[in-house]
Amino acid sequence: MPPAIRVDSGDDVAVALRPLAAGEEIEIGGSSVSLLDAIPYGHKFALHDIADGSPVRKLGWPIGEATKPIRAGEHVHTHNVKTLLEGVEEYRYEPLQPASLPVSGAQFLGYRRADGRVGTRNEIWILPTVGCVARTAERIANQANSRRPEQIDGVHAFPHPHGCSQLGDDLGGTRSILAALASHPNAGGVLLVGLGCESNQLDALMKVIPEGLRDRVRSLRAQSEQDETEAGLALVDELMEEASKAEREPVPLSELVLGLKCGGSDGFSGLTANPLVGRMCDVVVGSGGSAILTEIPETFGAERLLMARAEDREAFDGIVAVTNGFKRYFLEHGQPVSENPSPGNIAGGITTLEEKSLGAVQKAGRTPVSDVVRYGERVGRKGLSLLEAPGNDAVSSTALAAAGATVILFTTGRGTPLGFPVPTVKIASNSDLAIRKKNWIDFDAGSVLSDGFDGAADRLLETIIEIASGESTASERNGEREIAIWKRGVTL
Repeated sequence: MPPAIRVDSGDDVAVALRPLAAGEEIEIGGSSVSLLDAIPYGHKFALHDIADGSPVRKLGWPIGEATKPIRAGEHVHTHNVKTLLEGVEEYRYEPLQPASLPVSGAQFLGYRRADGRVGTRNEIWILPTVGCVARTAERIANQANSRRPEQIDGVHAFPHPHGCSQLGDDLGGTRSILAALASHPNAGGVLLVGLGCESNQLDALMKVIPEGLRDRVRSLRAQSEQDETEAGLALVDELMEEASKAEREPVPLSELVLGLKCGGSDGFSGLTANPLVGRMCDVVVGSGGSAILTEIPETFGAERLLMARAEDREAFDGIVAVTNGFKRYFLEHGQPVSENPSPGNIAGGITTLEEKSLGAVQKAGRTPVSDVVRYGERVGRKGLSLLEAPGNDAVSSTALAAAGATVILFTTGRGTPLGFPVPTVKIASNSDLAIRKKNWIDFDAGSVLSDGFDGAADRLLETIIEIASGESTASERNGEREIAIWKRGVTL
């Protein structure tokens, strides 16, 4: 493996593939660079002199502007590069010719539901309407799990602190997310647990669930029951009896819905894991399936790449609206649109939001964007959808599940144990992380640097198929199942 890599021939920087010492001579692209600084693993150094105020390019695009003269061989990072992002922008509709996507005849074993959708799990989900009964939901799930039949993959409660003292759109967002989760094909049955006096009333929540799916949903008002736990267990028993009739059957990739997510990125995320996931997006969508990209703030600086791939003018307008809408959201709260990357991202070698975004959008491969979905909505068409949600791992991953993702591909350069309602495949951007945190990581994308993309893509697709067919992810084995709801409004 070489000591460093330049991704694009026009890049001003290279990325260290191991810790590099000051004074080392690095050969890249037929020329030699003598390092003036020690370069940490995953960080960047200048390939030539860069003038103060000049753009700094990586991945073929500017990732910021030099704030002082940078000499060839110097460490390039937050001390000498700044973001160029400012605020709301105007965009032009300049579509590219759609790329030709690969097609696969691969199949997985899924659960075909009555509405035609296919789940990758057959579980019972218990959703509290309000934080007051979150522990009640967990207690019911824990006791029900001890007596569930073999045909049920698990009984899971998803506690959260919301549902009361919320107003207007904020309350509507909580209701929409819970209704969308209650409609998910990975849930063979759903129990809604309410308190009785909360803002998020059970009757109003039930009305948001599509009528054709309500027969697999039960509800319980804790204040109306003498023993809410026993009442809940009785309802879960009903749901398990019906759900246990479902069986896995072979289905094509066209029935898979991938959620695309990155968290705790590092300098390799845009070189290995994210473009590898992009290949998965291309093959699933190319085979007639669906993928969902979110984390809108982590497209800032790279949004034009997505806009150029808009399937039509309507999709382009949707991307513009959701992008500038998020920028206004930051500005209205007195925050800059570039308030990213996180401390962990910076430690891993990411300097600006543009750099992080250019890596993040690679999770969508070359696939055209066919639709834009608002927070709490469910995906309604095949292809690649852009979903309105923030970058926060738990909030955005919950939104992906609610939108209909049946498997989430979660890339990471720093590692996280978090899991979400649907199988969450943790993909390490570097082999060191994969080796150190075997109990967190499902796939090592660091192998791309030594073995190339083709073999890694074949192995990752095989892993996804195995997990979609019932193989547990690391987070599932660890009992990591969380949801987080985006809180945007006033609390009474």
